[in-house]
Amino acid sequence: MTAPTTKDRPLVMGILNVTPDSFSDGGRWFGTDEAVARGGQMIAEGADVVDVGGESTRPGAEPVGVKEELRRVVPVVEALASRVRVSVDTTKEAVAEAAVDAGASLVNDVSATLWPVAARRKVGWVAMHRKGTPATMQADPSYDDVVREVADFLVERAADAARGGVHEVWIDPGIGFGKTVSHNLELLAAISTLVGTGYPVMVGTSRKRFIGVLTAEGEEPDPVEERLPGSLATATWAMQGGARMVRVHDVAPTVQAATLVGRRPGDPEDRP
Repeated sequence: MTAPTTKDRPLVMGILNVTPDSFSDGGRWFGTDEAVARGGQMIAEGADVVDVGGESTRPGAEPVGVKEELRRVVPVVEALASRVRVSVDTTKEAVAEAAVDAGASLVNDVSATLWPVAARRKVGWVAMHRKGTPATMQADPSYDDVVREVADFLVERAADAARGGVHEVWIDPGIGFGKTVSHNLELLAAISTLVGTGYPVMVGTSRKRFIGVLTAEGEEPDPVEERLPGSLATATWAMQGGARMVRVHDVAPTVQAATLVGRRPGDPEDRP
């Protein structure tokens, strides 16, 4: 399944949360003007895609009604779509449709159910694995074989989408969505298994709790604002393993990392 790119490096998707309650930057870009300005900053930093979301998917997040999500998302998509590729991060068909009308060309779908919208509207689709809902997904998630179960689920959904007419299908293992720290590490270690399915892989580890847990010296995870080094390390690991796109809060440093991952010996810039 093809994923269009003109880059010699993995793509970088910038996270634009138009929400008051997202785990990392909730409220900072909640207003339309603030969100558009932040999107412009990510474009200047080299983002290949800006992912606009109006409903937090963090553990414990409260659902948002369709009307409110549309109010948050559509004006931002409209303002940015002429400047960069825009994706919409939603689980709602009505929001996906309206965002495509506003200029979005990728549906980033944590529910892995919206492929009929992508097929009907001739846009790309990201299928993400999530076990449970934001209210329940971190309540003791368990698997017999997390890599096999996640891969099988994503391949099944991706194949359905491809048969249904979606011409650009991505898969995302859903790091942190119904997974323990160990599950997340197993999935990162097995990126090549997901890449081997033939579908382009997107990975999102940016600032997630498991990074803070792994780097903490005490009992509490390191705070969100101290997780950039771990975010870069895990994104680089994923890109070196074959992930074609990473979803991040910190665009500029990740673009630099992606550029280095994409370099090959003998490139013209390698001359002394």
